[in-house]
Amino acid sequence: MKRYKLRIKGKVQGVWYRASARRKAEELSLSGFVRNEADGSVYAEAEGDEEALQAFVRWCKQGPEMARVEKVDVEEAPLRGSELFEVQR
Repeated sequence: MKRYKLRIKGKVQGVWYRASARRKAEELSLSGFVRNEADGSVYAEAEGDEEALQAFVRWCKQGPEMARVEKVDVEEAPLRGSELFEVQR
């Protein structure tokens, strides 16, 4: 089990990025959250097994169809024991 912090930059707000990220995380059995940031980026934390986390990071680099991802910063974070993956407002 690991937890990653991700900051996704580019055209990632107003393109259903958060909802799509939640669906992908649930598909991969990950927990955590995703939210929009004031600077136009999207911030997410995801927790689960390494293989699922790597798949989530790969997805985040593409995003949903209307997104234009320029950069994804990833760093490991302490485990929190989250159970759900939610969209924060």
